[in-house]
Amino acid sequence: MQNVIDHDATFDAGSVAASLIGARGADIADALDSYDADEAAAIVERLPLDEAVKAFDQPGIDDAEEIIALLPRELAVRLFDAMSADRTADLFRSLTEPARSELLAGVTPDLRTIVERLLGYPEASAGSIMTTEFVAVPADWTIAQVLHHIRMVERTRETVYSVYVTDPAKHTLVQAVTLRRLISGDPHANVLTAAPERKPVTIGPNDRREEAMRLISKYDLLAIPVIDAHGHLAGIVTVDDVIDAMIERQTTEVHRFGGVEAFDEDYLRIGFWAMIRKRAGWLCALFLSEMLTASAMQGFEGELEKAIVLTLFIPLIMSSGGNSGSQATSLVIRALALHEVSLRDWWRVALRELPTGLTLGAILGVIGIVRITLWQWLGLYDYGQHWSLVAVTVGAALVGIVTFGSFVGSMLPFGLRRLGFDPASASAPFVATLVDVTGLVIYFGVAAVILHGTLL
Repeated sequence: MQNVIDHDATFDAGSVAASLIGARGADIADALDSYDADEAAAIVERLPLDEAVKAFDQPGIDDAEEIIALLPRELAVRLFDAMSADRTADLFRSLTEPARSELLAGVTPDLRTIVERLLGYPEASAGSIMTTEFVAVPADWTIAQVLHHIRMVERTRETVYSVYVTDPAKHTLVQAVTLRRLISGDPHANVLTAAPERKPVTIGPNDRREEAMRLISKYDLLAIPVIDAHGHLAGIVTVDDVIDAMIERQTTEVHRFGGVEAFDEDYLRIGFWAMIRKRAGWLCALFLSEMLTASAMQGFEGELEKAIVLTLFIPLIMSSGGNSGSQATSLVIRALALHEVSLRDWWRVALRELPTGLTLGAILGVIGIVRITLWQWLGLYDYGQHWSLVAVTVGAALVGIVTFGSFVGSMLPFGLRRLGFDPASASAPFVATLVDVTGLVIYFGVAAVILHGTLL
């Protein structure tokens, strides 16, 4: 690792650092984000350690791992030793070699053990976002002893709003007591007298983050204890950790749903070639898929030559099917994420989407028929002597295509989840492309039946 000594002549790291002293951690993080990594590292070098810790304990620094790698090793180690363990683990997860190994070897043995344990959990698990800095007390303590302990350790704990009571011999979790109930309880009484009668809500370290999000939201918790296979308290997932994870996940899902590989940086900070790499793959895949549309149209070349009027409604037909599919996909992905439906509910979703698709298709079909009729009667366009059959063809095709789009769009997330993929991969462009191809087949199939013996 290297120290940063070369800066622009107009840049004064010392002045910037001095102006940030006393600011909130989030504001210091925002300020560091406005500089390049080497300039931000120079500012951090000149900040008091506690001010730098406030900033790096925030998840919002975009180039945090790069800034850390540019700092002198001694300063980086001191920074890690003073930070919260879960945030330290997050940064180590993003660091590259050799900086990662060098820094991990330099931190205290206790912190190294904690970080290695947190890094051992899958990235999408509850264990990967839990913190080990919580308040735990034995079940034989009095409330007065617990409150005194909280005063002693408050500065080194991420939260003290919930206190976790453990068995003195087995060290397993017994109860969770809120600080509010402790304050209002009898100081001389046992700590369990302030505990609720119900068992605490818990989660396993290998459970998915989404489960932690769901439980915290369902039971209105500030933190949820993470229990290992032996019943021991491994850590807690706090509500702010869940919010950070939700923002990260929703950003990834929005990108994927739009047909883009997830960005690791802010839009304006990502490089040109990185932008191309993250977008080109999806576009090429969708382009190749759209070639099937051209192949489908080639299969109906004869029908198009006989009834050129049918080509006027191809964009209308394709967009309606794609839009209905995208609507259904969005609703089902959201329902799966919120655990409103599970994999075994696929048939219930299908039974809802089929009549819904038929009704929506009928609505669009009627609008399409009315539009063609009005244009013909008003003389805005002449669809030929068989215009009424053309209108019926468009209306009937819309019913079929919208129904098919709704059904496929609702079933695709279930299929992806069953195969172990993220349902968000069922992006709107992907669903639209799939429905486009089948939509053309449905459209020309309906036209072949209705217009047989007239235009075809």
